[in-house]
Amino acid sequence: MIRLIWLGCLAYLTVGLGQLVVGAVMEPMVGAYGVQYGDGGQLIMNQFLGGLAGTLLAPWLMRQLGRRTLLLGAMTLMAAAEIAYSLAPPWGAMLALGPVAGFGFGITETVVGSFIIGSAGEKGNVAMSRVEMSFGLGALLMPLVGALLIDIDRWRLAFGVVGVLAAITVVLWVSLWPTILNAAPVGNGQVDVQGKKGRKSVRLPLLGTGPARWVLIACAVFFFLYVGFEMSYAHYLPTLLVQAGGITEATAALALGVYWGAMTIGRLFAGQLADRIGSTSYLLSMCGIAAAAFVLMGLFGGPAPMFVLAGVAGLAMSGMFAIALVFANRYAPGMTERTTSLLLACGLFGGAVLPKLVGWSLDELGGDETRWLLAGFAVLLLAVAAAASAASRKAARAAAKLAA
Repeated sequence: MIRLIWLGCLAYLTVGLGQLVVGAVMEPMVGAYGVQYGDGGQLIMNQFLGGLAGTLLAPWLMRQLGRRTLLLGAMTLMAAAEIAYSLAPPWGAMLALGPVAGFGFGITETVVGSFIIGSAGEKGNVAMSRVEMSFGLGALLMPLVGALLIDIDRWRLAFGVVGVLAAITVVLWVSLWPTILNAAPVGNGQVDVQGKKGRKSVRLPLLGTGPARWVLIACAVFFFLYVGFEMSYAHYLPTLLVQAGGITEATAALALGVYWGAMTIGRLFAGQLADRIGSTSYLLSMCGIAAAAFVLMGLFGGPAPMFVLAGVAGLAMSGMFAIALVFANRYAPGMTERTTSLLLACGLFGGAVLPKLVGWSLDELGGDETRWLLAGFAVLLLAVAAAASAASRKAARAAAKLAA
């Protein structure tokens, strides 16, 4: 299990670096190609669409190809696409490579996540928090790596860094493939039930059955909101600070370091805390702290309060993704691959939709109103977490009645 976690951390670190590399070198990239920022946004969108396709197709592809072939193939696609980016291809080729890279990212994140949850059992909270910490570390490091390479006019090497790391990841997974993955299958939506003619395998509906279905629906909405909310805040925090006045763009960018640094530190302890107080209590308390932090941002938009509250928000939000993913899978036995795929797809969809809404708010309404929009997202996230908690209690009572 330890080997699986370490390999999972390496895979998630690569995905974290790769998902942010385009944004990290956006400024010199559009200048070098003579394109507009909207064209750079199209490249990000192409990667997103590829990631969404990979996430949704991962369970089916795993059944067709097998877990080992699919994961190693996806990581190889990541490596090839990132190295191709670094070779200065024409802009049309860059756009064509976007879905390929995204497809590899989406499958890797989904498959590795399902491996961890399916194999970790009761230690799922701690295991996923460790792996998610690696993603946050990648997100923290990539802007720094990009800035250093831009300073020496070697910004294309940022893609090469991701490509080489992806290639190393493939080699290590090939040579150190965790034997725990050969011992027991990860749930793919089929369970054995007792029928009149004996036990048979039955394929479950996408959102499960009975009261547990409402837990999964609430969790799907939670992931849509959480990822979209997180991406909105991460993309526009420097802009909000600059619009508030009295701060330079360079200083404003440091707030992202505070936010992602707090996220990374928080993930070191999120799993143990969730195990100690319970997953539902953890999600409700952290959502409550995040909501309070964003309401305070709405009230106090100055640089100093925003920097402090960015750290508080990062700590509060650090474990939500991993703990919610494990929480949902506990109410969907036999569906680990499909549940992980569904929730990650909802998150990707939210990551595409909500930042566009926040960008529109900044353009049309201004920074003050946008801070309150983010506060509204945080309060809504708390409400959805409460709904998931209530649904989980009903599902637990129904399961207890069936067992009695």
